[in-house]
Amino acid sequence: MSTVHDLAARSRAGTGRWWRGRRRGAVVVLVVVAAAGLVTGVVLPRGPVTTAQSVTVLVVCAALGLLVGLRTASRWWVLLAPAVFAAAFELVRVPASGPTVDGIHLGSAYGVIALLAGRGFDAEVMYVPLAVGVVWGRIVARRTVRDGPGHRLSAGGWLRFAGAVVAAALVLVLAAGLLRPATTAPIAGPDGEPLPGSVAELTTVEVGGHEQALMLRGADADNPVLLYLEGGPGGTGIGRMRVAGEALEEDFTVAVWDQRGTGRSISALEPTDTLTVEQMVADTLAVTDHLRERFGQERIYLMGSSWGSTLGVLAVQRAPEKYHAYVGAGQMVDQQETDRRMYAESLAWAERSGTENLAARLRANGPPPYEDVLAYPDALSANPEYREFPHGEDYDPASEYPASLFVPEYTLTEQVRGMGGILDTFAVLYPQLQATDFRRDVPALEVPVFVVEGAHESPGRADLAREWFDQLEAPVKEWVAFDRSGHTPHFDEPGRFHEFLVGTVLPRTGGSG
Repeated sequence: MSTVHDLAARSRAGTGRWWRGRRRGAVVVLVVVAAAGLVTGVVLPRGPVTTAQSVTVLVVCAALGLLVGLRTASRWWVLLAPAVFAAAFELVRVPASGPTVDGIHLGSAYGVIALLAGRGFDAEVMYVPLAVGVVWGRIVARRTVRDGPGHRLSAGGWLRFAGAVVAAALVLVLAAGLLRPATTAPIAGPDGEPLPGSVAELTTVEVGGHEQALMLRGADADNPVLLYLEGGPGGTGIGRMRVAGEALEEDFTVAVWDQRGTGRSISALEPTDTLTVEQMVADTLAVTDHLRERFGQERIYLMGSSWGSTLGVLAVQRAPEKYHAYVGAGQMVDQQETDRRMYAESLAWAERSGTENLAARLRANGPPPYEDVLAYPDALSANPEYREFPHGEDYDPASEYPASLFVPEYTLTEQVRGMGGILDTFAVLYPQLQATDFRRDVPALEVPVFVVEGAHESPGRADLAREWFDQLEAPVKEWVAFDRSGHTPHFDEPGRFHEFLVGTVLPRTGGSG
């Protein structure tokens, strides 16, 4: 009898030690996974925003998951490990702000975009590889320790194994996609070979203490340089100009700058407290100086679209000696007054058309300015009258967001994060524009000024642009209206815009480089 009791006691003691070991192991795993999430949140508060960061966190999370699976051999950790990692990651990055890292808002298209371009991408490159790693760690642990190498799988086991193989394959495909480099095609001559003397490159330049991206394309590097400033704030013009700006490359060296926090320069968003309008003007002048030195030209042409037109006017006002001329498209003048007028236009359209959901949201939001930047799209872009009009025959919808991001000049990370960058950078810079009024602040410019306006532009923008232009003093100034264009005439009628620059702007400014 005593022998039986001894065996039972030893069995209970062994089981207890086994459970205590399991508990200790689970606690260790929990701490390690949470620590990994905390470190990632500290180092990458907005998640991975470059190719190197995306690939690194994918590999690290997959390896971490493998170790977790090997240590625990538990199916529960397939869900628990990503959940713990995500909770720690979200906790430590609370100080970061912007639509992609703030609360989740699914009530609008832009809220969904913020979720997909922010936390959605985080999940793809961190949480999914972590879960897949756990699955494979568990498979290895069970085969080598618990079940033994000779254990035969059931039908259900084979099905689960096939699922694990598919999941791993998808992670590998994602890794391969992330590793695809950004490229821009050479400018080809009649023989299909790169044109001698042409320039076609993606490069970076240090501006304001940050590496920022440029796309340079032109048939002849001796042609006049045209620096293009995209709208937003937060927009990336590389894809848009790649689609619609090809004709310009015949007569200009076109430089498309992805401003800080946008597109290929999205990693330069932080620290946001130094991202100011004043800094953006200084950055514009620094990029200008880089291009002047690179191409040996005393002056270049500056073109701004929407927010880029605000930035362009301020840069030309600051340093007119650097520029042949300024060209504005979708010219902005007084941001707050424009927003209020466009709000009234959108509300009137919603009520007139019976679009009660939009009208209700606009009434609830009230007129701008807004603290919540996700309220702006209803006022500024929900009105179909701003986009539904007869475009030029050479208009290409691929020049619009988000289609414009799907060009080889962006990496996969930049393509996904590009839309998020629009929202986060907008949130930082747009509130700083509320006191801007060029009718008061920019009565004169010391360079020739050309404003290209779309006949279908919102009156809230067009009327103020015309008012400023009429009172503006400049050596030369010309206003031209494109009858099949809206806010972006250079994209709505790209051929006509090219003809205007070559047939009017160049001859009137003597800009031969």
